[in-house]
Amino acid sequence: MQDTNIEGFRLSPQQKHLWLLQQNGYEPVYRVYGSILIEGNINPEALNAALETVVHRYEILNTTFHQVPGLTIPVQVINEPNGLLLEEHNLSELGSQEKQAKLETLLREERHLEFDLEHGPLLKIVQVVLSPQKRLLHISLPALCGDVTTVKNLVNEISNNYDAHIRGVGANADDEIMQYADISEWQNEVLESEDDENGKIYWRKQNIPDLLDIRFPFEKSPEGSQVFAPKCLSLEVDSAIVSKVEEFTEKKKVSVSAFLLACWQVLLSRLTGQSSFVIGAACDGRTYEELQGTLGLLAKYLPVGCYLEENLRFIEHLEQVNKSVNENLEWQEYFSWDEIAATEKSAPDAAFFPVCFNYEEVAKVVINDISFSLDQHYACIDRFKVKCSCIRSEESLVTEFHYDSNLIDSDNIEQLSKQFHLLLKNIISHPEATVGDFEILSGEERKQILVGFNNTSGDIPENKCIHHIIEEQAKSSPDAAAVIFEDRELSYAELNARANQLAHHLQKLGVGPEVPVGIYLDPSLEMIVGLLAILKAGGAYVPLAPEYPPDRIASILKDTQAPVLLTQTSLQSGVSKNGAKLICLDSEWEKIAIESDENPNTDVTAENLAYIIFTSGSTGRPKGVPISHQNLVHSTHARLTYYKEPVNRFLLLSSFSFDSSIVGLFWSLCSGGTLVLPEAGLQRDPQQVAELISEKKITHMLGLPSLYSLLLAEAGSEKLSSLDTIIVAGEACPKDLVKRHNELFPRIKLYNEYGPTEGTVWSSVYDCSSQKLEMQVPIGNPILNSQIYLLNANMRPVPVGIAGELYIGGPGLTRGYLNRPELAADMLVPNPFGDKPGTRLYRTGDLARYLPDGNIEFLGRADHQVKIRGYRIELGEIETVLNQHAAVKENVIVARDSSSEQETPAGGEQRLVAYVVLENAEQPKITELRSFINERLPEFMVPSFFVLLQSLPLTPNGKVDRNALPELDHARPDLEETFVGPRNQVEEVLTGIWTEILDVEKIGVHDNFFELGGHSILVTRLVSRIRDALQVEVPLRTIFEMPTVAELTEMLFQDPEKKYKIEKTAQLLVRLANLSEAEAAAMLEEKSKTKSN
Repeated sequence: MQDTNIEGFRLSPQQKHLWLLQQNGYEPVYRVYGSILIEGNINPEALNAALETVVHRYEILNTTFHQVPGLTIPVQVINEPNGLLLEEHNLSELGSQEKQAKLETLLREERHLEFDLEHGPLLKIVQVVLSPQKRLLHISLPALCGDVTTVKNLVNEISNNYDAHIRGVGANADDEIMQYADISEWQNEVLESEDDENGKIYWRKQNIPDLLDIRFPFEKSPEGSQVFAPKCLSLEVDSAIVSKVEEFTEKKKVSVSAFLLACWQVLLSRLTGQSSFVIGAACDGRTYEELQGTLGLLAKYLPVGCYLEENLRFIEHLEQVNKSVNENLEWQEYFSWDEIAATEKSAPDAAFFPVCFNYEEVAKVVINDISFSLDQHYACIDRFKVKCSCIRSEESLVTEFHYDSNLIDSDNIEQLSKQFHLLLKNIISHPEATVGDFEILSGEERKQILVGFNNTSGDIPENKCIHHIIEEQAKSSPDAAAVIFEDRELSYAELNARANQLAHHLQKLGVGPEVPVGIYLDPSLEMIVGLLAILKAGGAYVPLAPEYPPDRIASILKDTQAPVLLTQTSLQSGVSKNGAKLICLDSEWEKIAIESDENPNTDVTAENLAYIIFTSGSTGRPKGVPISHQNLVHSTHARLTYYKEPVNRFLLLSSFSFDSSIVGLFWSLCSGGTLVLPEAGLQRDPQQVAELISEKKITHMLGLPSLYSLLLAEAGSEKLSSLDTIIVAGEACPKDLVKRHNELFPRIKLYNEYGPTEGTVWSSVYDCSSQKLEMQVPIGNPILNSQIYLLNANMRPVPVGIAGELYIGGPGLTRGYLNRPELAADMLVPNPFGDKPGTRLYRTGDLARYLPDGNIEFLGRADHQVKIRGYRIELGEIETVLNQHAAVKENVIVARDSSSEQETPAGGEQRLVAYVVLENAEQPKITELRSFINERLPEFMVPSFFVLLQSLPLTPNGKVDRNALPELDHARPDLEETFVGPRNQVEEVLTGIWTEILDVEKIGVHDNFFELGGHSILVTRLVSRIRDALQVEVPLRTIFEMPTVAELTEMLFQDPEKKYKIEKTAQLLVRLANLSEAEAAAMLEEKSKTKSN
């Protein structure tokens, strides 16, 4: 019968961590190897003897790993050495090219051989004779048996023992060495000891798991449980830079390693847009002198926090990094993923640092006339997404960028490596500069982004006002229909004549250049006549929507000081004159009609105002955006240039008080098309819109993507068949909308436009016929003569794929804000890239990134930013992710303060709330939506609450009205679990505590704490409340492992004595809860007396 007893030793903490990482299936990538180049007059017998001595001397080189029945973690078993297993190849007779090719083939095969961890042997040595004076020893081990320092120590051991054999003295058997099994046992004892908790506390307070999520913009989404597939790209650092780095670090008394790590952190922050994160920095684990020469897996990655702000000087950042690294090394023995995971939801076997760094120094060993040097070496002892390795030898400093090729493409890593080298050069040249000010773009990349992506120059009409172009249309096509409203229409000649009559009348009232004129009318032919008349008189029209509250209208009239207000009889009572002369176009037209119908003379120029449109202000006060004729002519000409098909009939769905109305108004009238006006409110009914499109044979329209989506859903395709061009703008365009459009109407062109009011309606456009459905719909490229720059906080261009704030330049920019010079100075900034003095850029506050083809992807608002539990969060990112769920039609994320009036642990803190509109009645559970986000974003970005709505509340211009979102009702969400109420008094107390902590009513005993909005901080509060209420200690880890009331109660009942005490306490608490304050006080006093007796 076979003996099943196994004598072995526990794995070290590093070995255990690595073993758990490999449990998705053994991955041979976790290995260590080194190619030792030996040059000189080599004695083969002495070399082999030295190798055999080293193998016999170190137990870890003779260790295998055996699984013990019933245990998930194996033990390491030390075997008797079986002599030297050496594979030899003699290539000395081959030509140089053939020799090199054969050598590369041999080494490649060795690096891909799998290890038999249980049966061994695990040490593999290949000796290659390259010439009588040159040999290569290739030594490989599984990472469970070694690390980089192991390979370097092997060089020393082999060279020293070779020298000893040459001198005939042999190895010194009296030399005591530390064996790995002893070291691993010591490491386990350190972590298990309760004598010194300071080290463990040091790591726990680092907040490591919450800062681990580092996402690169070029990172591919993982598909299922992916195999780790590391690859590497190397690049040598310029020797002049190396000299400067070493001189600088010596002067500042910091290590080269800390300097390079600080540079790596700066690059990571610039590439990811994250200011706070943790990366793993390698330490060799050999702090004590006795461990310096040992072999085995002692190295590990320690978390180094990075807290960067754009205005932080690099030298200050370097000091922080150096301090952090030194502190980490002091407590390195106490770092363990098990300890970190004890208070977190993440399972310990899944833990690793996504981004790592290590620095190595490699020296050549020369003994007499023989040199031993590491020609190549490699150690993969942990998983990562990207790892920056900096290797310093006597000859060079080489950066190796190791990356998981299943997540990141080689082209992206090549770009990253170049950016690191450029950053290194710029930092060492200006170390006092702020971290956001360093250039990471090469000259070629910078030119492509600033010039190539903005190659939009073209001719535009000069010194022309917008009404001059309409007058030309009236002259060339006088009988063509210009405007249609219901069953009435005006030809171009009629429109021009009526506008001329009103313009002459306005001039007599003092209207001229730079004079604002209010226009307060329902959609009608008179509205278009009035608008054009104001322009012809030389004035600037100020649109006022009838649906505006009176206070808003009064505020705008006061701000503009408009001397004249055009309106209609039915509306005049709803507006305060504010000193303006009211002209009712319907009742006063007979008086106006006696004026000349010839084009009026005016001093207006292209520099003068055409209109002032008011938009919402962050302070609650509307801000006026003045647009000149030059701005408007440029915008309209750019549209006529881009869109090749002339407008036949344009349906104006936008209120003329919003800048999107400019598209239909002037594109139609400047190109000879017909502008069709719907009756007021019709745009809210997709069916009526479809009927109007069909009836009027509309060819062009612009609307919100959400409106067009409703049209596709509710209108028959035959009713939309007259359309030729559809433009969506004003909100993000979902890719599903594009897909649906292209399926139904492959002939109809769909465009996605982007642009702020300050840029005269549009600044970029994307042709959706080229949409690749696996990506988000871009906002395209800049329009004619416009520029778009994506910049960081220091106004440095960001690389392709990196988020930056969107700035707009070009002749479409407003001159500023009406009566708000301070706001204009803040939002319209000098153009650092302009070739003409005095040009400016508009800072939109939008976030976007360049795609490789130059198209721009909109990412959300920079100012929808909140802090939750200390973490800075862009709400748009969460919204984008949630919108990717198949059942979600649209959503908005807000941060709300807890509404609890009591001074409870939940009170006063912000929670993320997701307001969600679903595609259909078949609703997913809240659990599913939460899991969907949790799979794609860090835990702190997962909303605490989900509120399902029939539709999102909208402002008059069709955008989401965040202020009108309903307050939370604190009801239990729709979870996977069926509601089961408390079944005993302990569960009743616990559900009460959960209700208090989570601010959620009617909690069931099977409801998951985290699915109800719980998180790590609330777990701490929960444990404290349980302790106070039931007089029992519940470890934090227990809540993560047993996150329901039922599970927790079952655990508390396992000890009969503890169960009795807890039940008694709960019984008392329940009784007290049902009594008045006086009754409760009396009962407690009686119990106190009974107890004292």
